[in-house]
Amino acid sequence: QLVESGGGSVQDGGSLRLSCISSGRPFSSSVMAWFRQKTPGKEREFVALIRWHSGTTLYADSVKGRFTISKDNAERTMYLQMYSLKPEDTAVYYCAVGSQYTSNPSEYRHWGQGTQVTVAS
Repeated sequence: QLVESGGGSVQDGGSLRLSCISSGRPFSSSVMAWFRQKTPGKEREFVALIRWHSGTTLYADSVKGRFTISKDNAERTMYLQMYSLKPEDTAVYYCAVGSQYTSNPSEYRHWGQGTQVTVAS
């Protein structure tokens, strides 16, 4: 089970840090990722991912340089530090776990319930 927290409302240019706690220990081969959904019913958009074992990361071009993904193995927690937030970052943010190093949401088996991020202009 994955549980996100840390969402909220901020002004344009503000910052937030999202957390995703896993109730189980991720396998060393696991990949954990953040996705976002701006409109209900639309496909979830890749934001960033991190390999649980190596810490290798990948970012969407739209967030590169503004967002940082990290993890705490001992706490079984993944983070998304978001700086310089823009109104277009407004979305429900989901964490997910899978076994493939991919930005394709259909390859991720387990998902959290989502946390709302709203950036006001």
